[in-house]
Amino acid sequence: MNTAARSRSRSAARLAAVQALYQHDMEGTPVPRLLKEFHEHRLGATIEEAQYIEAEQSFFDDVVSGADARRDEIDTVIASKLAEGWSLERLDRPMRAILRAGTYELLARADVPVASVISEYVDVAHAFYDKRESGFVNGLLDAVAKEARRG
Repeated sequence: MNTAARSRSRSAARLAAVQALYQHDMEGTPVPRLLKEFHEHRLGATIEEAQYIEAEQSFFDDVVSGADARRDEIDTVIASKLAEGWSLERLDRPMRAILRAGTYELLARADVPVASVISEYVDVAHAFYDKRESGFVNGLLDAVAKEARRG
């Protein structure tokens, strides 16, 4: 797969991972069932006549499974970067899903450059929010990266 196609495939995997983590948070769907549902019905599917880019399935699986498995650790890291008086519970579910997926990548995927992780999740935030929230994602993930990737 060429670099551009891999990049698009990973972008699609990240967006799908955020959607899966959001669904898991909303409905409590067990992760193995969620992965199967996304593999069979969403990744690369045609929905309402729009063809979705084929997502890199193994990357999607890693982000969803890893973010779920390390959720307590990830939530602690995110909470430590929030402004005083803010808690993770005050953030809405799509924002928590974006931050959990991005933080997971920064902690566990040293093979992915920090700049790529941050810009990708800022792009995902644009799918859900306006500029202010995407700036929040940028700032918080940058703070996580400084801690997670030092030395």
